[in-house]
Amino acid sequence: MPVVDMTYAVIGAGPSGLAAARNLQRAGIGWVGYELAAGVGGLWDIDGPRSTVYESAHLISSKRTTEFAEHPMADEVADYPSHRDLLTYFRDFADRFDLTSGFTFGAEVVAAVPLAEGGWTVTVEVDGVRTEHQHAGVLVCNGTLSEPSVPTLPGSFDGEVLHTSAYKSPRVFADKRVLIIGAGNSGCDIAVDAVHHATSVDLSVRRGYYFVPKYLFGKPADTLNQGKPLPPRIKQAIDSRVLKLFTGDPVRFGFPEPDYKIYESHPIVNTLVLHHLGHGDLRVRPDVRRLAGSEVEFADGSRSPYDVVVLATGYHLHYPFVDPELLQWKGRGTAPDLYLNIFTQADPDLFVLGMIEASGIGWQGRYEQAELVASYLRARRENPAAARALDRRAAGPRPDLSGGYRYLGLERMSYYVNKDAYRSAVRAEIEGLTS
Repeated sequence: MPVVDMTYAVIGAGPSGLAAARNLQRAGIGWVGYELAAGVGGLWDIDGPRSTVYESAHLISSKRTTEFAEHPMADEVADYPSHRDLLTYFRDFADRFDLTSGFTFGAEVVAAVPLAEGGWTVTVEVDGVRTEHQHAGVLVCNGTLSEPSVPTLPGSFDGEVLHTSAYKSPRVFADKRVLIIGAGNSGCDIAVDAVHHATSVDLSVRRGYYFVPKYLFGKPADTLNQGKPLPPRIKQAIDSRVLKLFTGDPVRFGFPEPDYKIYESHPIVNTLVLHHLGHGDLRVRPDVRRLAGSEVEFADGSRSPYDVVVLATGYHLHYPFVDPELLQWKGRGTAPDLYLNIFTQADPDLFVLGMIEASGIGWQGRYEQAELVASYLRARRENPAAARALDRRAAGPRPDLSGGYRYLGLERMSYYVNKDAYRSAVRAEIEGLTS
């Protein structure tokens, strides 16, 4: 069969994989999906082999800013749905558009290799048996939150150390002294879980944070100011003042003063942490210096005993089945150098979907990524001049997707974008390919 008639491989059946499958379907492009878990849903399937959600996990963005536009969540679903609601949502999405039958489940992609004559070989393992499949290209949609970032801490610890990726239930903290290292959204969620079960809970932090309430003026906070975006300096000034009115100053609870402006790192959408700090259920501690047997020593020289240390230290990007050179990727600490976080110059039939983080971009932002890829593939047949023009832009200087914000130089911020700048750039490319 000629390569041009072959299907495209969609790796992963989470939000990005479903968006990829749906948009290839809409464009009339053949596809075959591979998913490690037993069904669709990605990390939102708590029983999935690489799921990192926990019993209390909910969206930190509201349903109306997160949902797929063509498949709104039901009115009776809560503003901030649980992982159970979201798994149902993705299953309904897949069933509505007849996507489920296109995936092979329990299938781990162990290698995806381009062929010299065109096309790709994708090696898939199911029940210990490996098979090779030929495809026209590959859409990598396996997400960004499955490979834990586990720091090496000096010293040794007599108790239990676990990463948030292994955490499922607060019952593991019953009657224990708990230290959580890191105060990102997962760390704060788990701290709030732990206070109801543990003997004590401490939160070790390296820098200051901005805490955003889920509701402002009686509405989900991220549904406000959805019109024309304000210039960064004005939005930062206004929102900083609004936050202090609603949440106060986290410094008074022991957090360091942030050494950056709001939105230059992902905000923490959890004010229950401040509630529990105000009630004495939690303590903020400095950065960890070393582990010391039954104790932990902090940067200020203080020490405290603990039974459990939780590493809320985030995740690495993880594409083990693709040669990093094809992604123009220098490895951990960086992100692949891709045009619009999607297109690589190394191969015209390799695409990455979902490698974006941004406040408020939602799954519709990932859907538009998939729409762009499908539009590009169709344009290669029907409007080759437009497709070649995109190829030239993909080979040139990278557009500024920051929206004027100066993001922190952290690994997790290396693929961070401003939602308005990013979605405008993606939509412009779609229009150029389809006009």
